[in-house]
Amino acid sequence: MNRKEVFNRPIMKKAMEILKLVDGLNAFLEKSEIDENSPLRFQLDMITENAMIIPAKISGAEAGDLYDIRMENAAIIRKAAREISVTVGYLDLGRMKENDYTDLIRSEIENFKLLFREWVKSFDVWNYVVDDWGLFNPPGIEPEEEE
Repeated sequence: MNRKEVFNRPIMKKAMEILKLVDGLNAFLEKSEIDENSPLRFQLDMITENAMIIPAKISGAEAGDLYDIRMENAAIIRKAAREISVTVGYLDLGRMKENDYTDLIRSEIENFKLLFREWVKSFDVWNYVVDDWGLFNPPGIEPEEEE
């Protein structure tokens, strides 16, 4: 799949929307002159990093096309999206409830989750290389035992 096709996929468009919202959250909070060593700065950096991981891993999954590679990328995407939701939740605990960005980001993560489920269902289970770790093999496929 070429780059243009990847960026036209609904899951990628949603990932890019999430990244833009996270950029907006950062811009909003930069106005409050956050100390570089504050826990808030650390949380914002984590959210930003995870928002950047998602589109990169979607691209990697689409380029790899093998089931095990796609599933590995999907697991990383899921982890990043969940961490965004949790960390945004921490921001709501006392600091930012007046800001709509946190609610918007969580809402878009929920929308992303629906697209993600459909995307993963589209993976060709039988286009694989055996994962010798045994984690991302299609159902019923086991790695060969080493002698």
